[in-house]
Amino acid sequence: MIDRIAVENFKSLRRVDLKLGRMNLFIGANASGKSNFLEALRVLQGIGNGFTISEILDGKPKSATNATWEGVRGGSGYVSFSGIEGNEEVSFNVRGRWDSPIPWESIGLQDSRLRSLETWPIWALEISFRPTGGKIVRECFSLEGHTIYRFTPETDSDQFANYPANSGTSRSFKIDNRRPALEQFASLYRHDLFEDCPREHPDLAARTGTTLANMQRLDPAFTHLRSYSDAPSARRMGDRGENFAALVQSICEDEKAKDVYLSWLRELRPEEIDDAGVVYGAVGEPLFILSENGRDFPAQVLSDGTLRFAALAAALFQPDMPSLLMMEEIENGIHASRLRLLLELLRGQAEEAGTQIVATTHSATVLDWLSEEDYKTTFFCKRDEETGESRIRALADVPRFLDVVKETPASELFAEGWLEAAP
Repeated sequence: MIDRIAVENFKSLRRVDLKLGRMNLFIGANASGKSNFLEALRVLQGIGNGFTISEILDGKPKSATNATWEGVRGGSGYVSFSGIEGNEEVSFNVRGRWDSPIPWESIGLQDSRLRSLETWPIWALEISFRPTGGKIVRECFSLEGHTIYRFTPETDSDQFANYPANSGTSRSFKIDNRRPALEQFASLYRHDLFEDCPREHPDLAARTGTTLANMQRLDPAFTHLRSYSDAPSARRMGDRGENFAALVQSICEDEKAKDVYLSWLRELRPEEIDDAGVVYGAVGEPLFILSENGRDFPAQVLSDGTLRFAALAAALFQPDMPSLLMMEEIENGIHASRLRLLLELLRGQAEEAGTQIVATTHSATVLDWLSEEDYKTTFFCKRDEETGESRIRALADVPRFLDVVKETPASELFAEGWLEAAP
């Protein structure tokens, strides 16, 4: 799980430093920076995949080993805070822990600094790059504050990163400075390039890359949700809703998972839902179907809101859950009286599946169902009209908020502009 992320000079995020939790909500007006923060997470996903900086920002066509990567909105020309004319360094500093146990017995544990730990080590990745030209200018990977490798080229042609070897001396390894060193360092052990490298270091670098790569940003397109799926079943839905029906089929194959999924559909939709599942086309391809009041409704005739909610809810029951799930405007398709149940679903599935959730909302009503603990990971976003800078901070850090909210509902503070006016 990512527990801290700092971003500098990325789009409207001049300087943002946030501590994240298992479930994180971002609120604010349009163009306040919510989507730009999700785009920052997408950059981290590209880093975890080992793409070049240019591929991360500008996109990558489909290949034999990778699906199409769409890049970030606007591409490399509009990434830095200064805009298309600027080429400032864009920096990310991300820290976290692994959710799954580390099999020390299989990878060995040669670093005495890690051997004494009672919990999984904290990893940290710092990386800076220039969007134009797509070159890394700094990168450092560390475990429990101890540097594993550092890349600080003195010239543009310097492509060697330093690694502190077991002997106490510093070794160097050649890298391609167009792509993050994380995946390149992880491959060192696989190719036996460092005999004196504690074998857990490259393994944990690879594990960190996998954690970052294993993100999912759901932005369902109704053309996909209303279509027959290409596969008969799927363990994960595509980011744009591809194979939605195939995912529902996989959920339905697990009787317990289907019962829970269906119970939430019934709770969160005002209509009477009898069943959810799929029907099959001429060659056995599945299509989503919802049964209400004794009638079957295939995906083509369902409303946009119903389809979108069914897809987002299905994403919370995917057999192959991502390490981090991004969802925008979670209130769409949900009756206002059921928003509290939606929050309970998000909380429950985040803990049950061990998935970190980052969601945006425009709904003021959602705020009234938050606990004081939730205020630490509910972030208010606003844009400075003069500088264009997005300022993001937890509600718990807004001056006087914790006192004022005891007298005035949070929804009113949001709707009436109190949060916008807060210093």
